[in-house]
Amino acid sequence: MNTYKTAEVAAIIGVHPNTIRLYEKLKLIPTPERLSNNYRVFTEFHIKQCRLIRLAFQIEVVQNGLRKKIAQMIKASAAGDFDTAVMLTQDYLKQLRRERQNAEEAINIVQQILSDDIRENAQHLRRKDVSKLLDISMDTLRNWEMNGLLAIKRKDNGYRVYTDEDIQRLKIIRSLRCANYSLEAILRLLQQLSKNPDTDIRIALNTPKQTDDIVSVCDHLIRSLSAAEKNAITILEMLHEMKTQFS
Repeated sequence: MNTYKTAEVAAIIGVHPNTIRLYEKLKLIPTPERLSNNYRVFTEFHIKQCRLIRLAFQIEVVQNGLRKKIAQMIKASAAGDFDTAVMLTQDYLKQLRRERQNAEEAINIVQQILSDDIRENAQHLRRKDVSKLLDISMDTLRNWEMNGLLAIKRKDNGYRVYTDEDIQRLKIIRSLRCANYSLEAILRLLQQLSKNPDTDIRIALNTPKQTDDIVSVCDHLIRSLSAAEKNAITILEMLHEMKTQFS
């Protein structure tokens, strides 16, 4: 069985030796054995696990718990629980695809707005129904309303009702939040329309950077999510190989 020193592992993986020590500290790799001189002894399993870590964190995808989920996968693999690692990666892959679909939907909505192609169906939904429809928690909806991102009308009985326009607005907010824009930044975008109904929609949808409109933001997000999907598929293949080799 081949064994390696810290510096040798770092050279093979292409990172600084301190990074390997950090992996150990975070329990992303198994604790290596030590020689009598206290030098760490790494194995082929550590090499494969480090490659897995590098691939898993290659794409910075932090929204909606995705980074936490992939970190849990790495720790399961480090513990030799490859079945759990595979299950977590499959869940991670499904969520990546959902997030990508949400971003693509937001692009379609914006393009419809820009072409005046949205048709109102005059539906009125309660918060619980909207939460289920958009897969957004009721607490999140309350938070967005409290921060002024949208104002929801109430019926005579006090219940909030969401219109088609509210739903479209929520879908755009959801994708911008997914792209890690702050509530304050999103509010600045949406207030432009509220203050002046005749505002140029394309300008109103510009991000605070003034260089990326919402379509560009979502396009960038989709590219990142697609790259993360591709990596997740490779990770699944690696996990199956590691299970065969090290179980």
